Amino acid sequence: MTVNRTLRPTLAQIATTAGVSISTVSKVLNGRDDVSEDTRLKVDTALRQHQYVRRGVPAAVPSARTVDLVLNGLDGSWPASVASGMEAAAHEAGLHVVISVARTPAPGSGQNSPDWVDRILHRGSSGVVLGLVEPTPAQLTRLARAQVPCVVIDPLSDPPPGVTSVGTTNWAGAYEATTHLLERGHRRIALVTGPPHHLYARARVAGYHSALAAAGVEAAPELIRHGTYDRASGGRQVEALLALPEPPTALFICSDHMAIGGYAALTAAGLRVPDDVSVVGFDDLPEARWVSPPLTTVRQPLKEMGRSALRTLARLMDGEELESPRVELATTLVVRDSTRERA
Repeated sequence: MTVNRTLRPTLAQIATTAGVSISTVSKVLNGRDDVSEDTRLKVDTALRQHQYVRRGVPAAVPSARTVDLVLNGLDGSWPASVASGMEAAAHEAGLHVVISVARTPAPGSGQNSPDWVDRILHRGSSGVVLGLVEPTPAQLTRLARAQVPCVVIDPLSDPPPGVTSVGTTNWAGAYEATTHLLERGHRRIALVTGPPHHLYARARVAGYHSALAAAGVEAAPELIRHGTYDRASGGRQVEALLALPEPPTALFICSDHMAIGGYAALTAAGLRVPDDVSVVGFDDLPEARWVSPPLTTVRQPLKEMGRSALRTLARLMDGEELESPRVELATTLVVRDSTRERA
């Protein structure tokens, strides 16, 4: 068969060559998994025969490659810090960054509604970084079939084999924060963290337990609370802790946003930080320096995480083999004015 290579082939031409429908060709191009392997092979063969290049993938101009940063939301300083670090590293690498939000299809919209993977494949992105977004096995399969590498920042659960992730030393950060409070004479130390099924929440709980055990302090189950990483949730959890027959004298709250909500709950109860209750947060967002008193917190190197994720993604895009599928950056305890020696 003679192939016209002067003009870009159409999906209709690809479909005719493969003996399938245009919609089936589109499904293969988008990495959809509702296509049989035999059909996928026919379409792939036709694509190669026609030398089809997906629109939006300027492979001959590496400096114009686009990568996606997909976040679970854009509110707050966490996504802004990660995006800032990633964009800076992308600029150095000659890459463009597109930022979007992973949204769950509305009820009744149908299971074939476009998701973040559809948007990435339609755009012809060369790679994707996920921030606090957990990809499903089907989504990872679609990315792999389209040869779009993926890096996950702060995975919510243990990544499957072959998935690269960037995170921080959550266990060590929690251990250091709890030890800081223990060294100041506190023994009733409460822990407020995220959903118990989240990977980093489990690591922080483990670090907290280890620090208490090392000091010979028994962990009290009623002092461990799980929230949702927002201010309102932090306030509710601290209110519940203050209602205990024996309230804590110190709070380790594993999110600066939740810690600020905790400040409000303490103030409403007529308590002062740190005179009555010491507080330690986690993240070291800009807000931690703005509250009164400034918040002692565990610093996550968020910008560095964004930079590291982009650089790791660029290596994957270039076909490099990584030394490890997990990159872990160190946390640091930043001591400010929200903790003091127990009276």
